[in-house]
Amino acid sequence: MLHELAQTLVDLIFDWGYLGIFIMMAIESSFIPFPSEIVLIPAGYLASQGEMSISMIMLSALGGSMVGAFVNYYLALTLGRKILIKYGKYFFIKEETLQKMEDFFAKHGHISTFTGRLIPGIRQLISIPAGLARMNLVQFSIFTAFGAGIWALVLTLLGYFIGENQGLINTYLREITIGVLLGLVIIVSVYFRIKKKRNS
Repeated sequence: MLHELAQTLVDLIFDWGYLGIFIMMAIESSFIPFPSEIVLIPAGYLASQGEMSISMIMLSALGGSMVGAFVNYYLALTLGRKILIKYGKYFFIKEETLQKMEDFFAKHGHISTFTGRLIPGIRQLISIPAGLARMNLVQFSIFTAFGAGIWALVLTLLGYFIGENQGLINTYLREITIGVLLGLVIIVSVYFRIKKKRNS
């Protein structure tokens, strides 16, 4: 089943090219649950076969991710929390999930738009509390681009080097996710230490 789905996506990406990556990453980055792993890993594999360019994959993935993030940001900014709670369930946004996102954003501040993009289960919706908090758009764009770019690069390179071996992908993706989370702890610690020194 998983192999067939991966093969279907490889064929779809090959047919649609970079536009397909852009569209699917925009969907993945919005409120529709769609794992980026099954888009970028096959794309990375196609790059290893000389069928695609890694730089163009990255541009397409980053562009799509930013579009999806802006959709969430502006929906939250214009609709507000009450409307999102009332109608969000129809778009896979549960009230408890929204509360978790708001708590995460409140605890970690604006840098959470960067760190959140690297955490499975959070990265798709982290733009919503940013919109509710009316975060500065330039800061939002920079932090989101860095987080989305790092994640896209990790998945693309994973597909490039071991795209044919599903077992290795499962193993390394789990290890990479753990490594990314540990890296986030270090980044956030350094960020708050610098911020504390500046305020003291």
